[in-house]
Amino acid sequence: MSTGPGRFAPRHGTAAAVDAGLQPERTTLSWSRTLLALVTVSAISLRWTPLYGAAILLVPGGALLGALVIGATQRRATARRVRAIHEETGITRWSGKASLVALVTCLGLVLIWLITRS
Repeated sequence: MSTGPGRFAPRHGTAAAVDAGLQPERTTLSWSRTLLALVTVSAISLRWTPLYGAAILLVPGGALLGALVIGATQRRATARRVRAIHEETGITRWSGKASLVALVTCLGLVLIWLITRS
């Protein structure tokens, strides 16, 4: 069974089409794991609804919103970063990472507030 060139060619428009190295794949996988972690947090926090009431719905709502934003933006952002590396014009954008840190911090603070008020 031969695997000719182009048999497993990356789809046009993906980061792997721009850079055949493993860096785009690792980046995509890391953002996918982050998305999965946020969905998991939202599912687990739904179990606490009978104990903490409707206020706990802030946590899964925020986590799912963050997951949707990551899912909607990660492919385009990864392709942009790979092109910037190839063109040697890359400037690190901190807004996505800072937004994720802010989201996780806010979710943690909401959970701490809910647990300590009961």
